Amino acid sequence: MQQRSSFLFKKRYDIEMNYLAHLHLAFRAKSSLLGNMMADYVKGTPSSDYSPAVVEGIRMHRRIDVLTDTHPLVKEARLLFPTEYRRVAPITLDVFWDHFLSLNWSQFEPQIPLTEFVTQTRKIIEPDLWKTPEKFQELNEYLWSQSWLIRYADPAYIEQTLKGMARRRPKLSALAGSYITLETHYSELSEIFWQFYPQLLERAQQHQLND
Repeated sequence: MQQRSSFLFKKRYDIEMNYLAHLHLAFRAKSSLLGNMMADYVKGTPSSDYSPAVVEGIRMHRRIDVLTDTHPLVKEARLLFPTEYRRVAPITLDVFWDHFLSLNWSQFEPQIPLTEFVTQTRKIIEPDLWKTPEKFQELNEYLWSQSWLIRYADPAYIEQTLKGMARRRPKLSALAGSYITLETHYSELSEIFWQFYPQLLERAQQHQLND
């Protein structure tokens, strides 16, 4: 149970910001982009209202979350946070991982520019939005029009994102200051990303997320 504490912490606040990573992993695993992206907005056992492919995408997302939050390298990254920000480190790290992925996208997908990937993903997801949870529909109103997934490459936008999250959730006000960890430990976090994410990507492609 102790290993799952950070995972449960994030779910309690319905916060998950690494949308780009989840979409990329789903793309490589040939899993449902919609299911993987909206998983945090679906409570409990996925409804039979969703197709089997979408349900499997939701389950894949959840397996990735547990694997990420219990991985030794991610635990190592949390220790880089000052004590006062460590409680929100799991949330902040999700944003940081999307930063590094967005920034280095061409090294993972040299044949598909990030802008093209985002455009194609939007075209796949939007036609089915009407059958998804209301809060997920609200997310989509901003995610695409404001180019979140592309702008994550800019550290200044990461700081802005964390401050915005802190304003919307007063109990998580520490998110606003947690950005300092990216400034003070950028090289260490980048190194951890380059060790961890390729491992996760390979496991997703091989459908070995339960191991």
